[in-house]
Amino acid sequence: MSEHALTGQESYDPNRLLDALLEKMNLKNDAALSRMLEVAPPVISKIRHRRLPIGASLLIRMHETTGMSIRELRDLMGDRRTKYRLSDAQGKPKPEAQPPQGQQPQSSLH
Repeated sequence: MSEHALTGQESYDPNRLLDALLEKMNLKNDAALSRMLEVAPPVISKIRHRRLPIGASLLIRMHETTGMSIRELRDLMGDRRTKYRLSDAQGKPKPEAQPPQGQQPQSSLH
């Protein structure tokens, strides 16, 4: 299984973020944290064991539940990236097949 780019960073430590959330929200354990974030308990376990990176949707959920800024959450887990790169394929609409100039589109109804 390939390693996610973020998990390869030396400064990346998702446990620091999870522990900070436990403390801030006065929760006893990861099971309570998973209930608060509305994710399955194995998700938190996989994040703790660095088998799953903290995705954007979970980061947003953490922001919504705690009121902490996304920057603050990212700093806690050691994500120091300032720019994000999308692949060329992401975010671009699919090109529609257009007929050559001067021709009308063919209709399948005759």
